[in-house]
Amino acid sequence: MEHITLDEIIEAIGGEVVVKGESRLYNNVSIDTRAIKENDIFIALKGENFNANEFVLEAMKNGASICIVDEIKFEKSKVSKKTTVIKVPDTKRALLDLAKFYMQTLNLKVVGITGSTGKTSTKDLVAAVLSTRFKVFKTIGNFNNEIGLPMMIFKLDKSYDVAVLEMGMSDFSEIHNLCEISKPDIAIITNVGMSHIENLKTRENILKAKMEITDYFNDDSVLIVNSDNDLLDSIVGSNYKLVKTGIDSMADFKACNLNIEEKKISFNLMENKKLINNNIEVNVPGRHNILNSLLAVACGREMGMTYDEICEGFKRLEATSMRLDIIKGEKFTVINDCYNASPDSMIAAIDVLCNVSGKSKIAILGTMRELGDGAFKAHKEIGEYARFKNVDLLITLGEFNDAYKEGFNDINKYRSFETYENVVSYLEEILAENDVVLIKASRYMKFESIVSELYKINFLKNLNGREVIKK
Repeated sequence: MEHITLDEIIEAIGGEVVVKGESRLYNNVSIDTRAIKENDIFIALKGENFNANEFVLEAMKNGASICIVDEIKFEKSKVSKKTTVIKVPDTKRALLDLAKFYMQTLNLKVVGITGSTGKTSTKDLVAAVLSTRFKVFKTIGNFNNEIGLPMMIFKLDKSYDVAVLEMGMSDFSEIHNLCEISKPDIAIITNVGMSHIENLKTRENILKAKMEITDYFNDDSVLIVNSDNDLLDSIVGSNYKLVKTGIDSMADFKACNLNIEEKKISFNLMENKKLINNNIEVNVPGRHNILNSLLAVACGREMGMTYDEICEGFKRLEATSMRLDIIKGEKFTVINDCYNASPDSMIAAIDVLCNVSGKSKIAILGTMRELGDGAFKAHKEIGEYARFKNVDLLITLGEFNDAYKEGFNDINKYRSFETYENVVSYLEEILAENDVVLIKASRYMKFESIVSELYKINFLKNLNGREVIKK
């Protein structure tokens, strides 16, 4: 942010200078005093259990050249001579406004991605495809909300050609606010499912919230959707170009001759009903990732890329961790999908479990959050799906054990537990060579702790002088 002046910052955030410091160097933006480096801009956010306005002097001590606050919680006599303090009505709004202004100083294409599931996987695929021709920035992890996305924007600079930005939401207006600051040229909606139905009540309302991604569109903008999803298939374009992708629907980009292997997918493609010679191959598992890959293909084509470039891009894929990571151990295989969970992603993960070669197929499932009044039914239906797919053993942990048990309806192949330790202890007793274990739940359940313990078991032949895996 070195090319931005103090006056521009003040105007962008609608602030008032409380203390004017000597420094005119502004590097990065930080919301954490512990991460501040010399000449950073510190924005003091407030939450339910913290008020960063109370740590302004610490931010100055660590080198902040500007502190943006909405409360004065310090003695002005103690302010560093180098630091300027700017007061605003709301620091969260200031964070968004500063990101909006900074984005306007950059000349790059923006691809915005939202959806009930598959956002991060699609972000990774799109970034990989585009990287063949362009210098691409992509959202790190799931920094996709009204705090995370601005922090990603501040990491951009003029060397990038394209920014691929993930956009999450839990209610109306959130994607609208994200698009106000980022102004996507191309938007992608992966699907509309049950995630956040607790707040939005109906899938139709979830669609409306997702469609806010088009709020700042113009005649040159492009919306790409997965038309295999019933609600997205019903969309009709207005003042923008609409592109549909799918396997089963009548799409502009349609996959055919699908080949789903243990760790990769491949398919042929029809673009506008014309068969393309290239065979698309991607090193990710699952039928659902064919749908995600199609969105990336369509985005590449809208950016003027050839199919040779697109296929080369898929070879560069760097997937975000804890999303269907298949870990082959010395004894058994672990499928780590702990990052998040919804009904659609649970089904996709169970499909992958059943497609990985091995003996017993074991699913360890936890709570799916934000499903509202339909939560019990949704967990029960996942239990039913696991039984339908002939999962050999279903293990559950969390508040919906009874729902899973009712849906799975086979007490001989079902176990429920109250603690992570009990799950791991049981698995240590029953896991056999060449078994396959899926571990999946919403992020807050922190199922990666189970993965970590299984990793220790799986890669150590002996523990405390005894055999770890009991057959």
